[in-house]
Amino acid sequence: MEWNLQAAEELVAALRAGEVTSTELTDEAIARIERDDKVINAICVPDFDRARAAAHEADQARARGEDRPFLGVPVTVKESYNVAGLPTTWGMPQYRDYVPAEDAVQVSRLKAAGAVILGKTNVPLGLQDLQSFNEIHGTTNNPWDHTRTSGGSSGGSAAALASGFGALSIGSDLGGSLRTPAHFCGIYAHKPTLGLVASRGMVPPTTPALPVDLDLAVVGPMARTARDLTLLLDVMAGPDPLTFGVAHELALPPARHERLSDFRVLVVEEHPFLPTGSAVRAGVNRVADALVDGGARVVRHSPLLPDLAEAATLYTHLMFSGSVARFPVDAYEQLQISAAGLSADDRSLDAARLRGMVFSHRDWIEADNLRELHRHGWRRFFAEFDAVVCPITPTPAFPHDHDPDLLARRIDIDGTGYPFFDQLVWAGLATMPGLPATAVPTGLSPDGLPVGVQLIGPMFEDRTPLRLAELLEQRIGGFQTPR
Repeated sequence: MEWNLQAAEELVAALRAGEVTSTELTDEAIARIERDDKVINAICVPDFDRARAAAHEADQARARGEDRPFLGVPVTVKESYNVAGLPTTWGMPQYRDYVPAEDAVQVSRLKAAGAVILGKTNVPLGLQDLQSFNEIHGTTNNPWDHTRTSGGSSGGSAAALASGFGALSIGSDLGGSLRTPAHFCGIYAHKPTLGLVASRGMVPPTTPALPVDLDLAVVGPMARTARDLTLLLDVMAGPDPLTFGVAHELALPPARHERLSDFRVLVVEEHPFLPTGSAVRAGVNRVADALVDGGARVVRHSPLLPDLAEAATLYTHLMFSGSVARFPVDAYEQLQISAAGLSADDRSLDAARLRGMVFSHRDWIEADNLRELHRHGWRRFFAEFDAVVCPITPTPAFPHDHDPDLLARRIDIDGTGYPFFDQLVWAGLATMPGLPATAVPTGLSPDGLPVGVQLIGPMFEDRTPLRLAELLEQRIGGFQTPR
């Protein structure tokens, strides 16, 4: 039997039943990577010798009667996580030889759960793109179409999962960096509630690994099934032990419902800042139809939904306000001059990006207060609804675009070009208020490319969109092997 594309849950059951060993699974995964990754380029830092040793140890542990959540299961880790003894570069050439001495907290949790780490997966330069390419490790291709991107910034992890290079991976998300690669590659990912999952050690090279409370970014699980997302989140969730002095488990509330017919869902497919492409709109409607067929209460419009245009502008301000903190003084002063030249009535996202880059602390406090009003709006919304179904980006995976001027790039939506970064508005809908969002595959576009949607849930009720993802997987199917 070929194990490479099996779910982690199935591998654990087979390992427990003695049907396969971790050594066999690991050797098979390594052989697949060595055979297929030449054209995908997902695994940028292989760690095969230590993986084989860890697999041997897992088999010995199981022989002694030990059992852990992922004992002996081969997995990968996004390059941006510190793994002791492996380089962490974030794709930045000046850090090509930087090797941290300590594992990130999530790498430690994976190892404690018994997972076998095959290596690290590719990322964009500084994690700042919706694609995964850099000068050190080259370009990661989409397993469905090698002329297209696998997404970013967790694009190497998504491509690895779609290709059968390990059963699970861990990534991160600020601008959709878990959800967009999942959508582009046809897999599952979950952006946890802000603050639910400790992120220490998922830091730029040479940066001290401290238990910092991040403003927008999260780390989270990626998998080929919805159920695997839940199992991996259970391993990842909980605050940093450095914060509490001891390991501290966080008990999440159960999913609001177990049956599809009990869910109350708002379906949103259009955004005021840009259109949704026909392929993605079809994916949204496939999910909506499945929900209706399953007896769920489905609504297309609600006055309770916070204002999408205001939310996108606020997200843009908050995200880009942190992007220039280490800019040289002369470059920052030039941004200030450019921002001062904006028309007062320019409400485009291009203008919002520029204004955000030159935010004063006073500006940021005002934006943060407005974010709290949006969070309160979401609380009122989730008193009446259980989830929102909406796009992740407006198109399936787009062709590789390595234009170094990111702000000059365009995204083609059904034949019309739009500013490249405007497509982040859908990711920002969940990111800005810190809500959990689960990316699920919905099938293929007419061009044979994966299409996904996101299920946004209530804050700290991550199990609700995750359960909805499982129920949808049962009804419309899930991961498909690239062909």
